[in-house]
Amino acid sequence: MQLRKIGQVQVGAIGLGGMPMSIEGRPDEQRSIATIHAALDAGVTLIDTADAYTLAGDPQGHNEELIAKALREYGGDTSGVLVATKGGHLRPEPGPWAQNGDPAYLKEAAKASAKRLGVEAIGLYQYHRPDPSVPYADSVGALAELLDEGVIRMAGISNANPDQIREAQEMLGGRLVSVQNQFSPKFRSSLPELELCAELGIAFLPWSPLGGIQGAADLGGQGAAFEKVAEAHGVSPQQVCLAWELALAPVVIPIPGASRPTSIQDSALAAELELTADEVAELSQ
Repeated sequence: MQLRKIGQVQVGAIGLGGMPMSIEGRPDEQRSIATIHAALDAGVTLIDTADAYTLAGDPQGHNEELIAKALREYGGDTSGVLVATKGGHLRPEPGPWAQNGDPAYLKEAAKASAKRLGVEAIGLYQYHRPDPSVPYADSVGALAELLDEGVIRMAGISNANPDQIREAQEMLGGRLVSVQNQFSPKFRSSLPELELCAELGIAFLPWSPLGGIQGAADLGGQGAAFEKVAEAHGVSPQQVCLAWELALAPVVIPIPGASRPTSIQDSALAAELELTADEVAELSQ
């Protein structure tokens, strides 16, 4: 698989999003672990998770613990695997997802995530979603402290706009390595953030790059053009979608969610699919 960089760390150009294996509708643990192992077998070396990936009302950390277990049980070398987790999002019951950007909370959440992952320092820790009740600089300041204390090795942000990206880069003294925003054929409003990341040399990690759990089958209703290109290459439209995103900028590393081995195996093949400039232009319309 072709490689791309997060900070100074090389990872496979396609990552694995762990959320579908832990929220509502999740598969049994055996299938989830088989999915993670299939990703590793396919050359995936970036696994994305978050402490909030769990059932509503359940304790934080289900997906982190699942990934840690899968890595322990994998028969091959996992020393090159980067596990990226996030903090600052909550899944209370009842009610919608919530935010907590309090710096003290984020620092404790990061330490709890490190413990669940079984690591001395988290490879990549990302502020999950801005908390409107807390100044953004204060929340990002917690990431700076975590870096300085050695609790995390790299810092990123998620669900951020261009101003927040610039603010985070300043607060972290140039140490911001990644931005994780929603981006897919259906959801292209994060294109300004993608372009800014390309300008700054910061990894851009599209979440739900295929249109989300419910939209992946038809790319969120935007699949016709992708099906046409897929037919020409003899591959799935989902592979074409991920290859298109990779072609937008060398900093892009899509992290499709998966809960079946066959899904991530197909997605991983996108890293080797080369689209023509005309195909990229057509899909970008």
